[in-house]
Amino acid sequence: MENKKIPSKYVPEVTSNLRKNFVKVPEEIADCSGIRIFGKRIKSFIFTTDVAIIKNTNADAVIAVYPFTPHPAITQAILSVSDIPVICGVGGGLTHGTRSANIALHAEFQGAIGVVLNAPAPNETIQHVKEQIDIPVIITVVSELTDIGEKLEAGADIINVSGGAATVRIVEKIRKEYPDIPIIATGGPNKESILQTIRAGANCITYTPPTNSELFKEKMKLYRELENDKFYGENENKE
Repeated sequence: MENKKIPSKYVPEVTSNLRKNFVKVPEEIADCSGIRIFGKRIKSFIFTTDVAIIKNTNADAVIAVYPFTPHPAITQAILSVSDIPVICGVGGGLTHGTRSANIALHAEFQGAIGVVLNAPAPNETIQHVKEQIDIPVIITVVSELTDIGEKLEAGADIINVSGGAATVRIVEKIRKEYPDIPIIATGGPNKESILQTIRAGANCITYTPPTNSELFKEKMKLYRELENDKFYGENENKE
């Protein structure tokens, strides 16, 4: 009996009836190189603070950044639920300086593998946070005009590009000037935009999943269709 040749990149998958329904990141993300953080290779970050989604995703890690003042209780809640590594926001806008450093230190103690400072973070805050913790400091960049050299000199370990429609251009510019700096970037709205971002030089892709309500809407639509089919099927049998 001749053995069938198995493709070199064939990956067996094991799941169960209760765990086969989860939020999948786009397959195109597999084309990026990834970044090794404490020995773990990470290619995909899921951008959410929804603990139900965090518990049910195949992403490599979580980027937990939200539009409110960072609070240790939120970080603790996310880390207590997550089965995958988490990097979390520690300010950079209204929250900075000593407060950001304290929140970052708490995040490290809770188990975060990195902290994210938002685009407005002063270089002094980056430096202050870097001096307090032993996990990577990730700086969000939203413009081509950002002085990346100053951010790196202040202590940034990883650049997180979130420039909307300009993301690909920003990534290209940073990669040209700094060939070896780790870059995380938003992948955009579709598969092609993800591939463009990777080709531009992004090592990791951030994926924004559908919201809980959007996912549940599809689930309820299916349940209604099943219920209708069951009702009409039973009545046809009676006739």
